[in-house]
Amino acid sequence: MYNVILYYNFSTIHDPRAFCTAHREFCQSLNLKGRIYIAAEGINGTLAGKNEDIDAYKSHLVAIPGFEQTEFKEDASDSIPFAKMIVKVRQEIVALRMDEHLDPAEGGRHLQPSEWRRVMETEKDYVLIDVRNNYESRIGHFEGALCPDVENFYDFPKWLEEAQIGRDKKVLMYCTGGIRCEKFSVLMKKKGWDDVNQLHGGILNYAREEGGVYFKGKCFVFDDRLVVPVNPGDEEPISHCEITGVPCDTYINCANMECNKLFICTEEGAEIMEGACSESCKNSPFKRPFDAENAFAPFRKWYNYFGTDFKQRG
Repeated sequence: MYNVILYYNFSTIHDPRAFCTAHREFCQSLNLKGRIYIAAEGINGTLAGKNEDIDAYKSHLVAIPGFEQTEFKEDASDSIPFAKMIVKVRQEIVALRMDEHLDPAEGGRHLQPSEWRRVMETEKDYVLIDVRNNYESRIGHFEGALCPDVENFYDFPKWLEEAQIGRDKKVLMYCTGGIRCEKFSVLMKKKGWDDVNQLHGGILNYAREEGGVYFKGKCFVFDDRLVVPVNPGDEEPISHCEITGVPCDTYINCANMECNKLFICTEEGAEIMEGACSESCKNSPFKRPFDAENAFAPFRKWYNYFGTDFKQRG
């Protein structure tokens, strides 16, 4: 059994490249795998390894000045859902691409999972926003949430301009682990919304603390698992296979290497289309060979076919 952690911390790093080099060496010494993004504004990571190695990493990070209060979302896994250890410097640890600096200290009020559940149970006059990309919310989201049809986090400012949400409305927002809400809540406050609230620790923390009540479907995660359960009492798929139309929440990449579209597909659908998302892709000379007995195996490293913006998560 292995431990998977998701975490972030907005704390100034004065020399990101030197920090990155030392951090990479430490992670490699512990035989950890995962992805860590480092920027002047802080750190954002997902790691997996043996319990003792993860514990050693957490102790190391919180011992660094400025990172003492780092919070970790944890989950158990039968295997390590990463192929290698990546530690890289980025302009932002989660990319919103705004010209102006957004200070998370100026963001919305953090609601603990119990508070979030109470609001959903006792209040009605609020707007609930899913601050994730469309391929994430498609397989799972909170009841009644607005799920923007955007493919990247940096598309959210434009979406907000067009969403026509009254500035007098109480806003609740959530994402996977909390990091995207840290920036989007600041943006909403700067744009004139006063009552802005965010789910502390995101979906993963809520699943652990409140059992995922009022969450429909599953949660998309940026590792080889792709999806994880949220509400043990309601794990029925809310999405459908794009080939067969049957209920499904399994993602694969199109076998056509020129396409590589991430799409929802059952094993039956994958066999029918030989792993492709369309007839044209099925007949493409660039299609990967299809193995019916291990239909999904070729797609496990799906994230390798996308740019760095797609990989930024939280």
